[in-house]
Amino acid sequence: MKHCYQLPADGESFRAEIEIKRSRFIGIIERVANDEQARGFIDRVRAEFPDARHHCSAYIYRVEQANPVERSSDDGEPGGTAGKPILDVLAGSGMQDLACVVVRYFGGIKLGAGGLVHAYSQAAGDALAQVDRRWRCLRNLYEVSFSHADAQKYEAELRAKNIAITDTQYGAEVTYTLAIAPGDFEQLESQLAALTAGTAQLVEAGTAWVEKR
Repeated sequence: MKHCYQLPADGESFRAEIEIKRSRFIGIIERVANDEQARGFIDRVRAEFPDARHHCSAYIYRVEQANPVERSSDDGEPGGTAGKPILDVLAGSGMQDLACVVVRYFGGIKLGAGGLVHAYSQAAGDALAQVDRRWRCLRNLYEVSFSHADAQKYEAELRAKNIAITDTQYGAEVTYTLAIAPGDFEQLESQLAALTAGTAQLVEAGTAWVEKR
């Protein structure tokens, strides 16, 4: 199983525009996690550019324990000249959880099948070049507790060692949830023992996807 993959930054829209033989092509990319989000994104682009001739699209999103879902639409362009080229660009990026719509304003000059494939590929590729990428990695979670007097000091030392702290709970003690890559438990255990003179105990807390730049 792949433990990490790239995806666009959340809540952002990445755009690029080109003109080919008086036709305008506007490529727009956003993060999506399922069909509903992808369709919602496509509908929003249609609403933003209601007078465009075509709103061609493609998207890829990750599914647990299965192959990624891949879909595309030519939206009235000749079959295979728009949606599939956009999808090929997205697939070639290595990213998942992303959708691209390429809006076309027809300029009056037909481009032919090869010209359309090139134009839609370029518009998608130019938008892709604008994407602020993030890493999403599957991490093993462990909880560790410290006294309130010691917690701040140990938190600073853990962060200094680039150990990700994903949650903090305050009770009789301060409990941190630590996220580490699969296979790094012994290293974490050793680091924690050195920091606390062997007094801290790690407790398994499952797994989670953790996002980072």
